[in-house]
Amino acid sequence: MKKYKTGLVLSGGGTRGFAHLGVIAALYEKGIQPDVIAGTSVGALVGAFVAAGKSPEEIIKIFNKGWLFKYTNLHLPVDGLLKLNGLEEVIQKEISYKNIEDLPLPFFVAVSNLNKGAVEYKSSGPLGKTVLASSSIPILFSPVEIDGQLYVDGGLLDNIPVKPVKNKCEQIVAVNISPINPREKFKNLIQIAIRTFYMSVNANLNEVKKYAAVYVEPEDIDTYDILSMSHAEELYELGYNSLKNLELPQ
Repeated sequence: MKKYKTGLVLSGGGTRGFAHLGVIAALYEKGIQPDVIAGTSVGALVGAFVAAGKSPEEIIKIFNKGWLFKYTNLHLPVDGLLKLNGLEEVIQKEISYKNIEDLPLPFFVAVSNLNKGAVEYKSSGPLGKTVLASSSIPILFSPVEIDGQLYVDGGLLDNIPVKPVKNKCEQIVAVNISPINPREKFKNLIQIAIRTFYMSVNANLNEVKKYAAVYVEPEDIDTYDILSMSHAEELYELGYNSLKNLELPQ
């Protein structure tokens, strides 16, 4: 007997995370509620709000306030080109649970431990700081220190973190918003850095598909810039439509 009926696994992908909200809205419409969530980067960010009991509609309103991945380049490039501003503070403001283990739903956050060179799946500890660490793409953003260790984006080592829930659920719904498809042009160094990062993070895709009863990869999602807020509604609809026509196990 598996511990949970439905596990939801959400990949990283920056502001493409609005597509996660569309997928979740479609899931709810089909009467499917996750019993456990695992996420990386923006998947961890969305997952934190869902695990806290927020609806997709509530979450999109919070994200649309304009702080999502708001960043500055006024950060001396000692450990990162950019610095995420306000993400941890907004989580603390909008979510009343301080620690991961306090959330109503069990929740795993994938983070990459720079000191140990290994992925970790945090199910306890400070919620805001852990999600911030999971969202910090290396080189682009500064690492986050937790308990004396430096952490960066979980996607570096596991962008679709099915591992912590794969043997605990009767069914898993996995959502990938960072597929790697051919691309002709890059506008700047940041786009090159992001592309280089995501080229390394799809290594476990076969394992994900093996354990996922439902694997969702919204069509053309990779054409959207992961640091742009200008396509939130389109991305939401893309995620919603990618799941709404699927026949799902109940």
